[in-house]
Amino acid sequence: MSFKSIYASCIGLMLSLMCLGANANLIVNGGFEDNNVATGKWAYFSSAAVNGWEGDNIEIWDNHAGVIALEGTQYAELNAHPFKGSVFSIFQNFSTVVGQTYDVSFLYRARVNNNEQFYFNVGTLSALLNDHVVGSWKQYTGSFVATNSTSKITFTTYDAGTLGNFLDNVVVTAKANVVESSPLVMLLIGLSGLVLIRKKNIRK
Repeated sequence: MSFKSIYASCIGLMLSLMCLGANANLIVNGGFEDNNVATGKWAYFSSAAVNGWEGDNIEIWDNHAGVIALEGTQYAELNAHPFKGSVFSIFQNFSTVVGQTYDVSFLYRARVNNNEQFYFNVGTLSALLNDHVVGSWKQYTGSFVATNSTSKITFTTYDAGTLGNFLDNVVVTAKANVVESSPLVMLLIGLSGLVLIRKKNIRK
């Protein structure tokens, strides 16, 4: 194999490793797929029974009532069953690096009417999502810089009813940072440097 081929392979591998690290979803079960619900049905679970999530009950649908998931086959309804007399809130804690920027995205949709809304917050991001549409998914995107080693993403319903606010494909990823590289990437950089030095010595 030629020097150029070896060097190109090393660089390609380094870039791939950095992209993999940056694109890994830090949210566990962000698509609510881990609890198996029969196709075309719905069920509710205590948050303790839903992998990754904490808080109130979580209602999970599997392409029920003509509402088709854009990611996987399942999604959550924030206004869950049964009625408990107060708003519903679910959250998840995940590890972050202080000073690192993180991208956030998720899908949301109205069930009954376009007036449905819920609160969302993570890190320095906070919003009232009130632009829901019946019959169509929308996507929220944003980013924040972590100020602690643990961050918390929370979704809270605006009202206490049991109908509305579908949620799916919750994703948090770290932005690629060329300066802060993993030990393996640094090793590959060192190896590619040694290959370059050896090639120059051979030519002398």
